[in-house]
Amino acid sequence: MSQQALLDELCLLAAHARNWRTETGIPRVAMVQGCIPQHALSAVYEPMINLILRGSKTMSVGDRVFHYDPASYFVMSVDLPAVGAVFPSAAREPYLAVSLTLQPERVAELLADAPPRVHSDDVQGAFSVASVTPELLDAWVRMLRLMNQPEDIPVLAPVFEREILYHVLKGPHGWMLRDIASPDTMLGRIANAISWIKQYYMQEFSIDALAERHAMSVSAFHRHFKAVTAMSPLQYQKRVRLLHARTLLLRRQLNVTSVALEVGYQSVTQFNREYARFFGLPPLKDISRLREEVGAAESLMI
Repeated sequence: MSQQALLDELCLLAAHARNWRTETGIPRVAMVQGCIPQHALSAVYEPMINLILRGSKTMSVGDRVFHYDPASYFVMSVDLPAVGAVFPSAAREPYLAVSLTLQPERVAELLADAPPRVHSDDVQGAFSVASVTPELLDAWVRMLRLMNQPEDIPVLAPVFEREILYHVLKGPHGWMLRDIASPDTMLGRIANAISWIKQYYMQEFSIDALAERHAMSVSAFHRHFKAVTAMSPLQYQKRVRLLHARTLLLRRQLNVTSVALEVGYQSVTQFNREYARFFGLPPLKDISRLREEVGAAESLMI
């Protein structure tokens, strides 16, 4: 099948996706379609492979911005606070995409059978875009066909997941998969530090202690952390705090002071200032706008 024919079949298979994360019944595989609310695209993203089937998407991580479309796929190998935006196709057809959440142990199982390669300490960003291949699309087609054959999922989904991972492993960003499955690599150590900050984001922490915990000097830790995430450790923590705060304000009837304290801020004034700088509006105005957008989107679906 041609690349376009494979994309067309994928679009048909994912046609019932909604404008939020839609589970497929296949472990770690999800899909989404349409105009996604802004707050849903500003989040701490899990490690994943994201394949766009129709339309396009921009992803901003730190000071880096990537744009990708059905000719490419996006790989994110660590948990990262990011801001996204999706766009319809040139023919005004709604955005449509599928994703596979990465698990290091699945990659490690694959590496046990793959040809050995030397890991590099020349750490690059843990996220990037690569050109899609017919072989990768073909594996995705067989994976999504399982939605119509649920009895085959337990046996065949792990096989097709392994094939998808293998084609990414062979691509230009395969080193990301190798290194997240290898905790002793530089990327593996930074990934462990990221997991710690993500878990304890509401607490103050010592950069010196975190660097020592992961067997690095402070200067090396800063340099490699910035290379992987496009932000410093404290900037990472701040963005995680603000994203959690936005979620709390949107989902729960809490005042700004309570939320600021809950996510770790000591000063509500500082929280308001940093929130407005990151999201473009003060907390209450931002949440009011988001609720209006969510209400408008829900009314269109009735």
